[in-house]
Amino acid sequence: MENKRKVPMEHFNIGEFNRGQSSKIIRGLSESDKTAFILKNGKPIAVVLSYERYERLLTAGIDINEF
Repeated sequence: MENKRKVPMEHFNIGEFNRGQSSKIIRGLSESDKTAFILKNGKPIAVVLSYERYERLLTAGIDINEF
């Protein structure tokens, strides 16, 4: 079985959202089909993922709402 190379998730500080950058950040994640941490005081508080990625999780039988 082939091992996939793991790529670390991007991360954004909550301050970037507070400065009006949320639309740009979310659009970029959506267009590139990526996932990112949102940090507050250097600690992860949320994860944002593209809708396409979310649909793939559901199709694979993974419902993130169950966890």
